[in-house]
Amino acid sequence: MNKTSCRAHARRALFLIGVAGIATGLPTAAFAQDQEVTPSEPAPPAPEAEATGNEILVTATKREQTLQDTPVAVTVATQEQLERSQVRDLKDLSILVPSLRVTQLQSSANTNFIIRGFGNGANNAGIEPSVGVFIDGVYRSRTASQINDLPNIATVEILRGPQSTLFGKNASAGVISVRTEAPQFDFGGNVEGSYGNYNAVVARGYVTGPLSDTVAASLAGGWSGRDGYLKDLGTGDRTNERNRWFARGQLLFEPSTDLKVRIIGDYSAIDENCCGVVNLQPSAATSVIKALGNIPDADHPYAGVVYDNINSTNDIKDWGVSGEIDWQAGLIGVTSITAYRNNHSITAQDADFTSADLINPLAADVNIDTFTQELRLTADLGNFAHFLLGGFYIHENVDQTGSLLWGSQARPYADQLIRALTGNTQNLSLLEGTLGTLEGNPTKYLGDFFAQGTGNTNEDFTLKSEAYSIFGQADFQVAPGLTLTLGGNYTKDTKDYTASILGTDVFSQVDLVADGRTAIYLTGVSQGVGAYLGHAPTQQEIAAFASDPSTAATYAAISAGALAYASANQNNAAVNPLLALQPLQYLPQFVSVPNSVEPGHISDDAFTYTIRLAYELNDQVNVYATYATGFKAASVNLSRDSRPLASDADALENAGLTQVNQTYGTRFADPEHSRVMEFGLKTNFGRASANLAVFEQRIKGFQSNIFTGTGFALSNAGEQSTFGVEFEGRAELFKGFTANAGVTYLKPKYNDYKFAAVGDLSGTRPAGIPTWTTVIGGTYDYALGNGDDIILDASYHYESRVKVVEGLPGFLDEGSAAAIAAADPFTRQVDDVTASISYKMQNGLEFTLWGRNLLNDRYILQIFDSVAQPHSISGYPNQPRTWGGTVRFKW
Repeated sequence: MNKTSCRAHARRALFLIGVAGIATGLPTAAFAQDQEVTPSEPAPPAPEAEATGNEILVTATKREQTLQDTPVAVTVATQEQLERSQVRDLKDLSILVPSLRVTQLQSSANTNFIIRGFGNGANNAGIEPSVGVFIDGVYRSRTASQINDLPNIATVEILRGPQSTLFGKNASAGVISVRTEAPQFDFGGNVEGSYGNYNAVVARGYVTGPLSDTVAASLAGGWSGRDGYLKDLGTGDRTNERNRWFARGQLLFEPSTDLKVRIIGDYSAIDENCCGVVNLQPSAATSVIKALGNIPDADHPYAGVVYDNINSTNDIKDWGVSGEIDWQAGLIGVTSITAYRNNHSITAQDADFTSADLINPLAADVNIDTFTQELRLTADLGNFAHFLLGGFYIHENVDQTGSLLWGSQARPYADQLIRALTGNTQNLSLLEGTLGTLEGNPTKYLGDFFAQGTGNTNEDFTLKSEAYSIFGQADFQVAPGLTLTLGGNYTKDTKDYTASILGTDVFSQVDLVADGRTAIYLTGVSQGVGAYLGHAPTQQEIAAFASDPSTAATYAAISAGALAYASANQNNAAVNPLLALQPLQYLPQFVSVPNSVEPGHISDDAFTYTIRLAYELNDQVNVYATYATGFKAASVNLSRDSRPLASDADALENAGLTQVNQTYGTRFADPEHSRVMEFGLKTNFGRASANLAVFEQRIKGFQSNIFTGTGFALSNAGEQSTFGVEFEGRAELFKGFTANAGVTYLKPKYNDYKFAAVGDLSGTRPAGIPTWTTVIGGTYDYALGNGDDIILDASYHYESRVKVVEGLPGFLDEGSAAAIAAADPFTRQVDDVTASISYKMQNGLEFTLWGRNLLNDRYILQIFDSVAQPHSISGYPNQPRTWGGTVRFKW
């Protein structure tokens, strides 16, 4: 056996021992230390310095270029930056990227990515995000599959603005592209342990190395856990906790310099109690709640206290396999990426967010299977031209079941609300008897209204979607330093969906208009007969009056007049007192789809394109101008709030499909079409680099999904636009100290939004989009002289004050202006400081102390109408200050 073969076998043995160490929890770091060189041996070569600033290699245009040479508005976060800032998953990225906002709201699976003020996709499995997320080239179609911890990230690229030309149908607002390290042919790895406040524990490991001269592998795994930072005084437990783990394995085959095959398999799991809600504005319903349970004090929303009567369930399993083939044949390159992914989420929540047992529970079981295939062909003709031609296919199945049931205290709660709404003329039991009597059976409803276990007992939704794209892009050097880029993408998207709900909420099935008409009629008859008799008549006297031949004609006239008056005023709340109870009909009967009127099928297609001129003024300065369009396919409302279009009302009625208390809305939202005009400047002077982008971006048909207090209203905004300026800069001010700054200015506007959930918002500013967002930071690396370093890192993330939501639909009973004004007091400003200090040793060992949100800046992430609590407002608080220490060893 020759020396080369011996060394190869030794490397494989070290790698396999490292794999075993990770898998079994053995101290692989200690093993590595045992193998350190003796003093007589030469020291190993220092690792290559990580590229920084505009020298970083990126793949934003699906070809590898430096950030300086990439004429696209893109922000890059490197592995070192992510480690210094304690970024664990994509949700944490906003502390590094001023144009990106990430929020987690209703559950661990509901995370929203927003770029330049545009983005949606949470809270409904039928709504695909406007910001596309790709991990190692594989599209992650839903937020539940995007938020898990990721090992050994090489870079995260945030592409701003429409990216549909190269990334397909759901990149109308931007793209987040994550690249992890491929397996290496040199044995290496790292292990990491961290502990922080709220008993936060992180344990991760990664090992890579050769299996043969042409095959390398890597294996990674980790777990992170944390106690909840909110105390639930209803259950006695803590919520907003963290409990998730992952495993990821890779194989890399390199049989020649022209061919690479990379296979990735991953599995992750989340099992968390999340997410706590606080009360921000009480109402008359609040006092009723407090008679049955409790609710957070609206005067102290940051006290760290919430109330629920059950713990939330967030059981999320995500796994997938992918294979990437890269083959280079001279000037021609071929890339194929094939992937299958499965995401299964089981969630359950106390949706009234009180310790009273009103709703128990709001539950959902969502399974998503996704197959994707991408094929790209490239031709590089040197400085003259570069061509790319590709195709993308996605097939996805969504199966969702759920329920929403009344709890054990729903009846006493409803009893108090009924008393309040009727001025104490009715209570629950009396109302059941009254309505039964009006319908001819006094015992018909006794004990049935808001009964425990009734509600939506079985919700079933399916979505089968299929889409393909054909795309291409060509870069021509039309003059020295001047490059013209032309790109186009044709996408065809089809969706078939079904929706059915078995509703057993009896009160929601009562026709209060018809019963009110009957009550008005009977009152009118009684008053008419009483006027004739000179006193209030009994039922027997009315019956005798009607049957007596001498008064029958008079009765007929009284009856006709009463009926005409009742019919004319049945929808008049001043005359029909039962209409005051309609807000308590939370769960109306559902019209299943497909049916004879609604096919449950939608199909869209679009051609999007990019035109760009880029000019290299010199080696340090590049400028570019871009006009690009984007497309997001139609989204389907897979929820209990899926309603037929009003335009289908007559056809549904003629087909006998309408239900009592029939309401209308949307089954789906039409596609989004976006475009951007952008001018950019990129500079790189070695020790300093700076990038500037000025843009005007518009999205027509922006898909809005607004919570109404009982459900979500999915609709299209006519047009939303944003003018913006983005600056990112980095400079090494003196030896060891590097400063960085990012500033985003946004001026958004609803150009046309006549049918928003709270009324006409045309001409107003969209909520939640700050005018100014700033990230300023610095890193100081002080060399001790013995090969060790002390590294200080700090950053400040600022967002100017902004209104949290445009309005609150729960106040529409007082008019659109009141619904908008109700949200005015609730604003948000962010002042977030993150810092760390590390001691980095030459042997690969590193100790770090870190803190996030060090100023303990508290604000409300989102507000909404409190569920089943008229005119009460609730919200999600942000995460408080966290701190801890990390030990990391790399070899």
